[in-house]
Amino acid sequence: MTAQFPAARPRRLRRTPAMRRMVTGVRLHPAELILPLFVKEGISEQQPVGSMPGVVQHTRDSLLKAVHEAAEAGVGSVMLFGVPEEKDAYGSAADDPEGITQVALREVTAEFGDALVVGADTCLDEVTDHGHCGVLAPDGTVDNDLTLERYASMAVAQARAGSQLISPSGMMDGQVRAIRRALDGAGFAEVPILAYSAKYASGFYGPFRDAVELPKNFGDRKAYQQDPAGPVGESLREVALDVAEGADMVMVKPAGAYLDVLHQVKAMVDVPVAAYQVSGEYAMIEAAAANGWIDRERAIMESLIAIRRAGADLILTYWATEVARRL
Repeated sequence: MTAQFPAARPRRLRRTPAMRRMVTGVRLHPAELILPLFVKEGISEQQPVGSMPGVVQHTRDSLLKAVHEAAEAGVGSVMLFGVPEEKDAYGSAADDPEGITQVALREVTAEFGDALVVGADTCLDEVTDHGHCGVLAPDGTVDNDLTLERYASMAVAQARAGSQLISPSGMMDGQVRAIRRALDGAGFAEVPILAYSAKYASGFYGPFRDAVELPKNFGDRKAYQQDPAGPVGESLREVALDVAEGADMVMVKPAGAYLDVLHQVKAMVDVPVAAYQVSGEYAMIEAAAANGWIDRERAIMESLIAIRRAGADLILTYWATEVARRL
């Protein structure tokens, strides 16, 4: 005689807030959050980024206040993006010891380096007058190998300024190897690399480009960032190459539209995987909430939980401090 069992009732485990907390399968922790911060040279007051409500270009003083708030909330890391007063085709500010990123790194690490991980974006788009992620060849394309030389010099300058995390985001071939060799050769073998390994030529970057003041006519980056419609295998090859070249962590960017890629990357590698909830993702939720169309707090948390569930060990989000306080 076949035993008869009572019908399963999954709702039993959803009945109360305490029960839901106990059995939840996905948890966020403040230490897993990374806060991107913009700091602009030559301003005396912080400047709001119009397309990113609540986000500003910081002065050096207001940057320290924002990092203090993040550290107090338990945020695991901050990622600095420096915006210089003067830009040129070569991105001279990138490795200038007195460039805004290096100055900000020295000040932040001196005050908060033991409280959280201080890193900076290692790319040229914020510091070039053309807005591309590398040095341009005479025909207007990005010169991959010359750009690698700039990235190597930039990474060493950031490490000398105190950066505890180097984050190449330009999607140049061989960028991790070039940076790892440069760091090791300059005595910074202990500084890890978080590689933007699967970075797509996305339509979700617009507000970020406002924040770092990219020229409106810079063209596109489809020749070096990945095709949103491309095969997932291409992303996995990029990730595998970066790990083989010495990446200590890898990243998928953007996060929300590429959860499938994130999930497969996490299954493939044995290093921490980050995902960047980019400016367009942030702006959409803020705009919809401002119009009363969605519940802002619930939408923020749901979006982050989805990224975490897909496999992210670390999440870059402009809500890092706010969410950390709530957790």
